[in-house]
Amino acid sequence: MENQNKVVEITLLFWIMKIVATTLGETFGDFISMTLNLGYAVALGITFIFLLIVLSIQLTRKKYIPVFYWLVIIATTTLGTEISDFIDRSLHLGYTGGSVILFSGLVITLLLWYKKFKNLEVYPIFNSNKEIYYWIAILFSNSLGTAFGDYLSDVANLGYAYGALVTAGIILIVVLLHYVTKINHIILFWIAFVFTRPFGATFGDLLTKPVAKGGLNLGTLESSLTALAIMTVLILVAHKKEANKSKSPG
Repeated sequence: MENQNKVVEITLLFWIMKIVATTLGETFGDFISMTLNLGYAVALGITFIFLLIVLSIQLTRKKYIPVFYWLVIIATTTLGTEISDFIDRSLHLGYTGGSVILFSGLVITLLLWYKKFKNLEVYPIFNSNKEIYYWIAILFSNSLGTAFGDYLSDVANLGYAYGALVTAGIILIVVLLHYVTKINHIILFWIAFVFTRPFGATFGDLLTKPVAKGGLNLGTLESSLTALAIMTVLILVAHKKEANKSKSPG
Protein backbone atom coordinates (compact mmCIF):
# COMPACT_ATOMS: atom_id res chain seq x y z
CA MET A 1 0.00 0.00 0.00
CA GLU A 2 1.32 3.43 -0.98
CA ASN A 3 2.37 5.67 1.90
CA GLN A 4 0.05 8.58 2.60
CA ASN A 5 0.79 12.07 3.83
CA LYS A 6 0.94 12.38 7.63
CA VAL A 7 0.80 16.16 8.19
CA VAL A 8 -1.40 19.16 7.53
CA GLU A 9 -1.27 21.29 4.39
CA ILE A 10 -0.10 24.86 5.03
CA THR A 11 -3.16 27.03 4.38
CA LEU A 12 -4.87 30.00 6.04
CA LEU A 13 -6.83 27.53 8.19
CA PHE A 14 -3.54 26.06 9.41
CA TRP A 15 -2.27 29.44 10.63
CA ILE A 16 -5.57 30.29 12.33
CA MET A 17 -5.56 26.94 14.13
CA LYS A 18 -1.87 27.34 15.03
CA ILE A 19 -2.53 30.69 16.73
CA VAL A 20 -5.56 29.38 18.65
CA ALA A 21 -3.57 26.29 19.68
CA THR A 22 -0.72 28.45 20.98
CA THR A 23 -3.13 30.59 22.97
CA LEU A 24 -4.58 27.41 24.47
CA GLY A 25 -1.09 26.10 25.19
CA GLU A 26 -0.15 29.29 27.04
CA THR A 27 -3.29 29.51 29.17
CA PHE A 28 -3.53 25.77 29.88
CA GLY A 29 0.17 25.56 30.71
CA ASP A 30 -0.25 28.42 33.20
CA PHE A 31 -3.37 26.72 34.58
CA ILE A 32 -1.41 23.56 35.38
CA SER A 33 1.68 25.20 36.86
CA MET A 34 0.23 28.32 38.48
CA THR A 35 -3.52 28.03 39.04
CA LEU A 36 -3.28 24.43 40.28
CA ASN A 37 -0.03 25.42 42.02
CA LEU A 38 1.76 22.25 40.92
CA GLY A 39 4.99 24.03 40.12
CA TYR A 40 7.01 24.12 36.92
CA ALA A 41 8.81 20.79 37.31
CA VAL A 42 5.60 18.82 37.93
CA ALA A 43 3.77 20.67 35.16
CA LEU A 44 6.68 19.93 32.83
CA GLY A 45 6.38 16.22 33.65
CA ILE A 46 2.59 16.16 33.14
CA THR A 47 2.69 17.95 29.79
CA PHE A 48 5.63 15.81 28.61
CA ILE A 49 3.64 12.63 29.32
CA PHE A 50 0.65 14.14 27.50
CA LEU A 51 2.87 14.84 24.48
CA LEU A 52 4.28 11.30 24.50
CA ILE A 53 0.76 9.83 24.50
CA VAL A 54 -0.69 11.93 21.68
CA LEU A 55 2.53 11.78 19.63
CA SER A 56 2.55 7.98 19.90
CA ILE A 57 -0.99 7.94 18.49
CA GLN A 58 -0.06 10.37 15.70
CA LEU A 59 3.03 8.40 14.67
CA THR A 60 1.02 5.18 14.32
CA ARG A 61 -1.59 6.74 12.04
CA LYS A 62 -1.25 5.85 8.36
CA LYS A 63 -2.40 9.27 7.13
CA TYR A 64 -3.15 12.81 8.30
CA ILE A 65 -6.09 12.84 10.74
CA PRO A 66 -6.79 16.40 11.98
CA VAL A 67 -7.76 15.61 15.58
CA PHE A 68 -4.60 13.59 16.30
CA TYR A 69 -2.33 16.04 14.47
CA TRP A 70 -3.72 19.05 16.32
CA LEU A 71 -3.62 17.30 19.68
CA VAL A 72 0.14 16.99 19.17
CA ILE A 73 0.39 20.68 18.24
CA ILE A 74 -1.54 21.58 21.42
CA ALA A 75 0.71 19.27 23.45
CA THR A 76 3.92 20.79 22.03
CA THR A 77 2.73 24.33 22.65
CA THR A 78 1.59 23.50 26.22
CA LEU A 79 4.88 21.72 26.93
CA GLY A 80 6.66 24.68 25.34
CA THR A 81 5.09 26.94 27.96
CA GLU A 82 6.39 24.72 30.76
CA ILE A 83 9.86 24.37 29.22
CA SER A 84 10.22 28.14 28.88
CA ASP A 85 9.00 28.81 32.42
CA PHE A 86 11.15 25.99 33.85
CA ILE A 87 14.29 27.39 32.19
CA ASP A 88 13.51 30.89 33.44
CA ARG A 89 12.05 30.35 36.90
CA SER A 90 13.46 27.02 38.05
CA LEU A 91 16.87 27.04 36.34
CA HIS A 92 17.10 30.86 36.60
CA LEU A 93 18.62 31.19 33.14
CA GLY A 94 16.19 33.94 32.13
CA TYR A 95 14.07 34.29 29.01
CA THR A 96 17.09 35.60 27.10
CA GLY A 97 19.16 32.53 27.95
CA GLY A 98 16.17 30.28 27.31
CA SER A 99 15.62 31.83 23.88
CA VAL A 100 19.27 31.26 22.95
CA ILE A 101 19.20 27.63 24.12
CA LEU A 102 15.94 26.84 22.33
CA PHE A 103 16.99 28.65 19.14
CA SER A 104 20.17 26.57 19.12
CA GLY A 105 18.11 23.40 19.55
CA LEU A 106 15.88 24.35 16.62
CA VAL A 107 18.83 25.15 14.34
CA ILE A 108 20.59 21.87 15.21
CA THR A 109 17.38 19.91 14.55
CA LEU A 110 16.88 21.55 11.17
CA LEU A 111 20.52 20.97 10.22
CA LEU A 112 20.29 17.27 11.11
CA TRP A 113 16.97 17.05 9.23
CA TYR A 114 18.54 18.61 6.14
CA LYS A 115 21.65 16.45 6.39
CA LYS A 116 19.55 13.27 6.42
CA PHE A 117 16.83 14.14 3.87
CA LYS A 118 18.44 16.93 1.78
CA ASN A 119 15.39 19.16 2.22
CA LEU A 120 13.25 20.78 4.90
CA GLU A 121 9.87 20.48 3.20
CA VAL A 122 7.07 20.43 5.78
CA TYR A 123 4.34 19.17 3.43
CA PRO A 124 3.75 16.48 2.41
CA ILE A 125 5.58 14.10 4.76
CA PHE A 126 5.36 10.36 4.08
CA ASN A 127 8.48 9.12 5.86
CA SER A 128 8.06 8.26 9.55
CA ASN A 129 11.67 9.18 10.37
CA LYS A 130 11.23 12.59 8.77
CA GLU A 131 8.02 13.05 10.76
CA ILE A 132 10.00 12.64 14.00
CA TYR A 133 12.36 15.45 12.95
CA TYR A 134 9.27 17.49 12.06
CA TRP A 135 7.80 17.14 15.55
CA ILE A 136 11.11 17.80 17.32
CA ALA A 137 11.49 21.00 15.29
CA ILE A 138 7.93 21.99 16.15
CA LEU A 139 8.54 21.41 19.87
CA PHE A 140 11.66 23.58 19.78
CA SER A 141 9.80 26.22 17.73
CA ASN A 142 6.88 26.41 20.14
CA SER A 143 9.19 26.48 23.17
CA LEU A 144 11.32 29.19 21.56
CA GLY A 145 8.24 31.20 20.67
CA THR A 146 7.08 31.05 24.28
CA ALA A 147 10.44 32.19 25.63
CA PHE A 148 10.74 34.99 23.08
CA GLY A 149 7.19 36.18 23.76
CA ASP A 150 7.97 36.35 27.47
CA TYR A 151 11.23 38.13 26.65
CA LEU A 152 9.30 40.84 24.76
CA SER A 153 6.74 41.35 27.51
CA ASP A 154 8.91 40.94 30.61
CA VAL A 155 12.55 41.63 29.68
CA ALA A 156 11.97 44.23 26.96
CA ASN A 157 9.09 45.65 29.06
CA LEU A 158 6.72 45.91 26.09
CA GLY A 159 3.79 44.45 27.99
CA TYR A 160 1.42 41.84 26.58
CA ALA A 161 -0.51 44.07 24.17
CA TYR A 162 2.59 45.67 22.61
CA GLY A 163 4.34 42.30 22.56
CA ALA A 164 1.45 40.88 20.54
CA LEU A 165 1.61 43.85 18.16
CA VAL A 166 5.35 43.36 17.61
CA THR A 167 4.97 39.66 16.81
CA ALA A 168 1.92 40.38 14.62
CA GLY A 169 4.03 42.91 12.73
CA ILE A 170 6.79 40.35 12.17
CA ILE A 171 4.23 37.81 10.91
CA LEU A 172 2.81 40.41 8.50
CA ILE A 173 6.31 41.14 7.18
CA VAL A 174 6.88 37.40 6.61
CA VAL A 175 3.59 37.17 4.70
CA LEU A 176 4.58 40.12 2.51
CA LEU A 177 8.02 38.61 1.89
CA HIS A 178 6.32 35.39 0.80
CA TYR A 179 4.28 37.16 -1.86
CA VAL A 180 6.68 39.85 -3.10
CA THR A 181 10.11 38.20 -2.85
CA LYS A 182 11.77 34.94 -3.84
CA ILE A 183 13.05 34.17 -0.33
CA ASN A 184 12.97 30.43 0.32
CA HIS A 185 9.46 29.48 1.45
CA ILE A 186 10.77 26.97 3.99
CA ILE A 187 12.80 29.66 5.76
CA LEU A 188 9.73 31.92 5.84
CA PHE A 189 7.58 29.06 7.15
CA TRP A 190 9.81 28.42 10.17
CA ILE A 191 10.10 32.14 10.94
CA ALA A 192 6.30 32.46 10.81
CA PHE A 193 5.88 29.25 12.82
CA VAL A 194 8.14 30.52 15.59
CA PHE A 195 6.54 33.96 15.75
CA THR A 196 2.93 32.77 15.72
CA ARG A 197 3.80 31.14 19.05
CA PRO A 198 4.67 34.37 20.92
CA PHE A 199 1.69 36.02 19.23
CA GLY A 200 -0.60 33.37 20.69
CA ALA A 201 1.34 33.38 23.97
CA THR A 202 1.14 37.15 24.45
CA PHE A 203 -2.55 37.04 23.54
CA GLY A 204 -3.02 34.31 26.14
CA ASP A 205 -1.17 36.43 28.70
CA LEU A 206 -3.29 39.42 27.74
CA LEU A 207 -6.38 37.37 28.62
CA THR A 208 -5.14 35.89 31.89
CA LYS A 209 -2.67 38.20 33.58
CA PRO A 210 -3.70 40.80 36.22
CA VAL A 211 -4.84 44.25 35.08
CA ALA A 212 -1.86 45.76 36.94
CA LYS A 213 0.45 43.82 34.57
CA GLY A 214 -1.46 44.84 31.45
CA GLY A 215 -3.75 41.80 31.26
CA LEU A 216 -7.53 41.36 31.35
CA ASN A 217 -7.52 38.99 34.36
CA LEU A 218 -10.00 36.54 32.82
CA GLY A 219 -8.43 33.52 34.53
CA THR A 220 -6.46 30.62 33.08
CA LEU A 221 -9.29 28.09 33.26
CA GLU A 222 -11.90 30.31 31.61
CA SER A 223 -9.46 31.37 28.88
CA SER A 224 -8.38 27.76 28.29
CA LEU A 225 -11.97 26.55 27.96
CA THR A 226 -12.74 29.35 25.51
CA ALA A 227 -9.69 28.56 23.39
CA LEU A 228 -10.50 24.83 23.57
CA ALA A 229 -14.04 25.45 22.34
CA ILE A 230 -12.77 27.49 19.40
CA MET A 231 -10.13 24.85 18.65
CA THR A 232 -12.76 22.08 18.70
CA VAL A 233 -14.85 23.89 16.11
CA LEU A 234 -11.79 24.44 13.91
CA ILE A 235 -10.81 20.76 14.16
CA LEU A 236 -14.32 19.80 13.03
CA VAL A 237 -13.92 22.19 10.09
CA ALA A 238 -10.56 20.56 9.27
CA HIS A 239 -12.14 17.09 9.34
CA LYS A 240 -14.90 18.23 7.00
CA LYS A 241 -12.30 19.71 4.68
CA GLU A 242 -10.38 16.42 4.62
CA ALA A 243 -13.56 14.45 3.97
CA ASN A 244 -14.45 16.68 1.05
CA LYS A 245 -10.91 16.36 -0.32
CA SER A 246 -11.08 12.57 -0.20
CA LYS A 247 -14.38 12.63 -2.11
CA SER A 248 -12.97 14.85 -4.86
CA PRO A 249 -12.13 12.99 -8.09
CA GLY A 250 -8.43 12.52 -8.75
